[in-house]
Amino acid sequence: MTVHFVGAGPGAADLITVRGRDILAAAPVCLYAGALVPAELLDFCPPEARTVDTANLTLDEIVAEMVAAHAEGHDVARLHSGDPSVFSAMAEQMRRLDAAGVPHDVCPGVPAFAAAAAALGRELTVPGVGQTVILTRTAARATPMPPGEDLDTLGRGGATMVLHLAVQRIDEVVAQLIPNYGADCPVAVVARASRPDELVLRGSLATIAAAVRAAGVRRTAVIIVGRTLGSADFLDSHLYSAARVRP
Repeated sequence: MTVHFVGAGPGAADLITVRGRDILAAAPVCLYAGALVPAELLDFCPPEARTVDTANLTLDEIVAEMVAAHAEGHDVARLHSGDPSVFSAMAEQMRRLDAAGVPHDVCPGVPAFAAAAAALGRELTVPGVGQTVILTRTAARATPMPPGEDLDTLGRGGATMVLHLAVQRIDEVVAQLIPNYGADCPVAVVARASRPDELVLRGSLATIAAAVRAAGVRRTAVIIVGRTLGSADFLDSHLYSAARVRP
């Protein structure tokens, strides 16, 4: 039996992949983070499925549920918000499953930053303006950031930056980004991307903190900062250029 780590997508139930939906439909056990994964996704589970909200469980308790299901001969769907390859705490679960001899695999999902970019109607890689996207976070009550991954260091190249788990510290984020990006740099905060109560805030590094406070955004949001958000004067991509040599 297998533990399937499934990317639940950014929020909207219809943004789960077809593969992810099919895994849910076949799994007799589903573990999900109730604070992040919409309850509508559980409708895809079999009526008799055991569903476990992991929001208040420890890592050891979560793994114990998986190991117990495996011992009973049951597949497990482990739902993670967005895509489980980033900021999902999947790696430590896999490490424990490996130690317990429990097989596992991964079904990717639509990441939160992609849903946020869609809400903004923007491409994050614009020719001649920005071709690099940094996905990162800040450290407060979370695991400390490794050396060299602070916002000042990461921001020195001016790449488009997407910050997860950071909106509660918006003032500190702004203060660390302004020296490299400038106070006039475009920035957006997208809360609850793809959900019915989605909220989009746009501004500059000089204005976004006040907008976040006024809107009361405290969680389930990503911050995107970079010149690609505001540039209308950029080169056409070479991909479709008439000057490109085609076979």
